[in-house]
Amino acid sequence: MASLSASLRRAPTSTLRSSSTTTLSARETRTYFSSATTGKPRLVILGSGWGGYEVLRAVDKKRWNVIVVSPNNYFNFTPLLASCAVGTLEFRAAIEPVRRYTPQVSAYTAWCDSIDFKHKKLLCTPATAPTKLGESHASTDVNEIVTKVSANSDKFELTYDKLVIAVGAYNQTFNVPGVKEHAYFLKDIRDARRIRSRVLECFEQANQPTITDSDRRKLLNFCVIGGGPTGVEFSAELHDLMHTEMTQHYPALAKMAKINLYDVAPNILGGFDAGLQEYAVSKFKREGIRLLTQHHVERIEKDRMFVTEEGEVNFGMLVWSTGLAPNPLIESITEAKKTNRSLLTTPHLNVVMRAPGGGVGDPDAGVADPDVFAIGDAASVARDPLPATAQVANQQAVYLTRRLNALVGHEAARDAADPPFEFRNAGSLAYIGGWEAVFDRTRAASGPRGKESGRLAWLLWRSAYFTQTLSVRNKILVPVYWFINWIFGRDLSRF
Repeated sequence: MASLSASLRRAPTSTLRSSSTTTLSARETRTYFSSATTGKPRLVILGSGWGGYEVLRAVDKKRWNVIVVSPNNYFNFTPLLASCAVGTLEFRAAIEPVRRYTPQVSAYTAWCDSIDFKHKKLLCTPATAPTKLGESHASTDVNEIVTKVSANSDKFELTYDKLVIAVGAYNQTFNVPGVKEHAYFLKDIRDARRIRSRVLECFEQANQPTITDSDRRKLLNFCVIGGGPTGVEFSAELHDLMHTEMTQHYPALAKMAKINLYDVAPNILGGFDAGLQEYAVSKFKREGIRLLTQHHVERIEKDRMFVTEEGEVNFGMLVWSTGLAPNPLIESITEAKKTNRSLLTTPHLNVVMRAPGGGVGDPDAGVADPDVFAIGDAASVARDPLPATAQVANQQAVYLTRRLNALVGHEAARDAADPPFEFRNAGSLAYIGGWEAVFDRTRAASGPRGKESGRLAWLLWRSAYFTQTLSVRNKILVPVYWFINWIFGRDLSRF
């Protein structure tokens, strides 16, 4: 969570849905078509993450009839989720509402289950609680025409003129048994709420007078799987909590609390400069955070896991942050060329459709779809693989929005004139606790190159994320909450 190159985060694993590959018949679906009254081409955006939300925010609504389909009606500012998970920030300071842009755009809280590229149709399932549907009826929304809806299905269809696929990716579990059932993830604000509640619950449970010290140590053993920016920052934020408010209000229990960071790699913060990796390692060791690199988790059960190098390990809470798995929608697509996790695109971010007899991973065997784009973790530019980070997704969205705003009316000329997308690395940041951070600009595309660590890097870390918050509201809330936390401490109420 946090670096300028932090990974995109999506809905928690508990909300994963299998995607349907069968389009329902007209009698079973509600179908929406491009509006004849507005005369504007329809742009459908799938997803409200770093890519989708930026397109939604910046696309010209006067030129496009914009529809966004996402299971969340908000955008997660993922670099701040670790802070929210321990109470440094309150939850609403790390999200931006999709509804800010309605009714200028239409927004549906739904999953896209499948895409019919030939007929330009999307099959969607509401992400809200099921409703009892009545007889077929016409839509009261002047922007859509409703055909039919069955009494036993709430699925619906949308048509598009242009489509932006920005559905992101899900948590990678590597098929380790028990991860989905017993681990916590940190890709969404709802994950942060669950983690915060569980941390406080562990201390309240350990504080009960009838519990033994042995069980207290098990409850207060916190395990983090994954040594990337997400795992490192959450470990650092949790350490700050333990050595401030928890030490003040649970002095005996705080001495029993342990934080363990596991990774299969030999080093944490693998994408950072080696010197910054060593700085973070020495900082964690001084602070008592156990680093267990080159360790392999075999399976997870309730309140315990089994590690190849250690055997059985009891825990009160386990946070899993080990990479990205493909979105079910991406897995369901057979017409386009793909990598293991994402759709292949041209340098102009158009999806490459599979040609008859084309080989997997061979962009020359396919043809670009001029009406379908893919960005962020759902996309991979052919012959130019980029890191799956928020920074990449945001830059792709800015590039694509510029193209979309210039496309209407003269597409061919614009396609020929537009330069290809070029990622410009702005550097990477990670918080390591105690008002210290690491800042890596050794591979920056422009400006001074170098690296920084310690208090100055922490100031740069806070400044960067303060300036990157999108709304004026959150530009006020974030520093206010930082100041309140500094003066009064974190709130330990659990509700």
